[in-house]
Amino acid sequence: MREISIPIVRPMRPEDPERIAAAERAQGWAGAASDKYFTRLRDAAEGRCAALVAELDGEPVGYINLYWEPLAGPFSGIPEIVDFGVLERVRRRGIGAMLMDAAESLAAGRSARVCLGVGLHSGYGAAQRMYVLRGYVPDGSGVWYRDRVCAPYSPCENDDDLVLYLVKSLPGAQR
Repeated sequence: MREISIPIVRPMRPEDPERIAAAERAQGWAGAASDKYFTRLRDAAEGRCAALVAELDGEPVGYINLYWEPLAGPFSGIPEIVDFGVLERVRRRGIGAMLMDAAESLAAGRSARVCLGVGLHSGYGAAQRMYVLRGYVPDGSGVWYRDRVCAPYSPCENDDDLVLYLVKSLPGAQR
């Protein structure tokens, strides 16, 4: 009989940034670097965010960060989910949902809402769909490019900096 592995969600640890970046490079994400994860770890230590990791069989396989004050975008005073990902080899096992549940639960302890920005190119298609199915809706500020509202008919590029901000009301949230 095959043993079933159960993922857990835990705080990010100092050894995680290098392990996550190496796993991302192994799946073909050439630009994957540990710097952003070390930033999240430092921000968590300073109390600016909760940096969480999904672990499966002793290995980090996903991550999510909840900033108590948004880094950019239209929201102030609403926790923001930033930099969420699950390794391709373990997707469709509920790991992303576990990470989102954990972040939303933490946000509900401080706010009645949570926000996030999602990229608009096809690489974010699965995330776009998941957010809508979880109850996230556009905030109404339009499309943002490089941390500013993208004015109608202005030039932009369909890269990772082109985002739509979404917000979700959290049932049972502490206000």
